[in-house]
Amino acid sequence: MTETISTALGPIRMLGQNTTPIWGMANAERNRRMVESAAKNGSVLAAGHELVFNLTYAFDPLLLRLVLETPGTVFALGGVPVVGQVPQGHDPMQATVIDLSDGRKLYNRQLRKLEQPMVRELTPATRRAIERHSYFGAYKGVTDVLTKYLWPELALVLTRIAAQLKMTPNMVSVIGVTLCLIATFLFAEGMYWTGFLCGFIFMVLDTVDGKLARCTITSSKWGNVIDHGVDLVHPPFWWYFWGTGLAAWGLSLTGQAFILVMAAVVVGYVLQRLIEGAFLKDFGMDIHVWRPFDSQFRLVTARRNPNMVILFVSLLVGRPDIGLVALAWWTVISLVVHAVRLAQAYGVKRSGRPIVSWMDEAAA
Repeated sequence: MTETISTALGPIRMLGQNTTPIWGMANAERNRRMVESAAKNGSVLAAGHELVFNLTYAFDPLLLRLVLETPGTVFALGGVPVVGQVPQGHDPMQATVIDLSDGRKLYNRQLRKLEQPMVRELTPATRRAIERHSYFGAYKGVTDVLTKYLWPELALVLTRIAAQLKMTPNMVSVIGVTLCLIATFLFAEGMYWTGFLCGFIFMVLDTVDGKLARCTITSSKWGNVIDHGVDLVHPPFWWYFWGTGLAAWGLSLTGQAFILVMAAVVVGYVLQRLIEGAFLKDFGMDIHVWRPFDSQFRLVTARRNPNMVILFVSLLVGRPDIGLVALAWWTVISLVVHAVRLAQAYGVKRSGRPIVSWMDEAAA
């Protein structure tokens, strides 16, 4: 069975049929959402071309992005076409075929990782495994230690529940933002353990909303603004009000010490993000994917999640004041590391050598 439908991107041809749902929707609907999302992001089809999808298979959205960049290309598995962009009405296997059955790895710049893209036959027996694979496939390869190792399994369960309940990513984000604000208030009152619980749930939901958006192909402009905007803005407020909440424990910092600590955590945080932005602007990639060292340092650099580990340990020993001071020092150290790496990158550029991600090199 073959069906051709019109979309905002252009014509797409669906091969076969498949009634097995994935993330609460039909495979045809998942493919259609990927196409609509690509159109919103500015992708176009080559003149006289169409997209071809084989509904027997579920695949990583990376493959669609790649075929949109290279007209006349088809990704296949064991000689069977999976997804491609071909001249309208042409046999997909007459195009430039890239067979993924050889286990090759591709670099996903959007998620900053090098891996073999998922392509699997979608059946009732494989559905949950495919959902699990697509969920972990939506994870950034370069991120902090908690997001990468601590709560992926918990977030998977919550993402599945949200998908079954037909919740949108924005709904999850709103719940998370509410908990973020509550945590800020609790920190200011010195209610650190309760605030930590709210903050922990918020941090997990901060993963869930993004994974839900990627797995169900329901990303939106405003959803990204809310998600990334809150992520960018709230950490300094947490650290500031953690400092004011020390009074409730009888552990207030002296006036001068408080100013120095706040200068370190707030100014250091802002400068570190500016350095990351400068690297992205001047070299076209995230600073944390330049060399393997940068990717490893991203696990622990002074962002919200690693900083919360420092504060958690300080709570365990009953000294939240020492935790805040340690956080300030770690922010300064992380800032120095990033500043040095930016300076080194400019030095490489001045020498005439290209700045290339180690992941691009590995994929070549």
